[in-house]
Amino acid sequence: MKRRTFVALAATLASLTLPLSTAYAGTVVDTMGRSVDVPDDVSRVLLGFYFEDFYAIGGAEAYDKVVAISRPAWEGWRNSQWKSYNAINPALDGLVDVGEADAGTFALEMAVAARPDVAIIAAWQYRALGDVVGKLEAAGIPVVVADYNAQTVEKHVASTLLIGQVMGAEARAQELADNYVAAVADVQARVATALEARGGMRPTVYIELGSKGAGEYGNSYSDKMWGGVITMAGGDNIALEALKERGPLNPEYVIATNPEVVFIAGSYWMNRDNAVVMGFGVTPEQTRERLQPFTRRAGWPDMAAVQNGQIHAVYHGGARTLYDYTFLQFMAKAMYPEAFADVDPVANHKAYYEAYLPIAAEGTFMLTLAQ
Repeated sequence: MKRRTFVALAATLASLTLPLSTAYAGTVVDTMGRSVDVPDDVSRVLLGFYFEDFYAIGGAEAYDKVVAISRPAWEGWRNSQWKSYNAINPALDGLVDVGEADAGTFALEMAVAARPDVAIIAAWQYRALGDVVGKLEAAGIPVVVADYNAQTVEKHVASTLLIGQVMGAEARAQELADNYVAAVADVQARVATALEARGGMRPTVYIELGSKGAGEYGNSYSDKMWGGVITMAGGDNIALEALKERGPLNPEYVIATNPEVVFIAGSYWMNRDNAVVMGFGVTPEQTRERLQPFTRRAGWPDMAAVQNGQIHAVYHGGARTLYDYTFLQFMAKAMYPEAFADVDPVANHKAYYEAYLPIAAEGTFMLTLAQ
């Protein structure tokens, strides 16, 4: 199928995934299939996750309506990102902190006291909160669930249109959804063409979370998270059959499979001196300094990926976002460089920020060690 056909079909899917009413008052259907009644003029929001996506959908003034957040999930998990947004919007520092659902620190009393008109949370938070969701709703706070963590085009589109509907930003949400679907469809079309030329042979790929540094093997992913991205990008993920979901792979297994391409996911983790550092304010030199030791692990110098300069780093905070298609492009280009010769993922990442976010993508978010 030709690339333009993929794009046309994908754009149609985006417009049909979650029907929108002309006004955002009334009942919405969230990504869990739940019908939720929301106020006709949302002005106070409790935001559990997807902090950048909310900004992109709602626009530069989006956080004027946010009264409470799960601060540990932003400041703690994406510290350099938090600092960058706090620098241009110091009011973020004064938002009510409701704690973190997954760690069991969510404070129901704080959430209710913030008097939000609606709570927008992630699917994983919905599951972690359990009956607390019912208590929020009993207190008059409707809860809607978004899900970018599913790493599917359908859920990305549904989440985007849902937030747009709740916040009265339908047109902007539709634009973002259409752009996302078209970008992913373009990657899929290019990969399909490249695979046909290779007789269907996919390059073997290994992904590892670099939070522990080179001295200890970190999590890899099967069909979720980065694992799903590898598959969509046309790679043969060595963790797909070896893991149920996520976890460290046996070092001997990694070496024995001799992956052709390796990706290490980095971030700006707090108090982890050996972690692969990436994100806002991070230089390429800093990332390379932490990435280089991986190539010296036992058995790695003879690995195909090391021998061929196919060691790459990707920003862990970029997954499960509306701009994660740029990381999909980067990973696909590493595997099929000729098919993506005219695609610049780094430039596309910067362009997304320029178009939809109030800060610039200044830092290191994707990098090839050999370059």
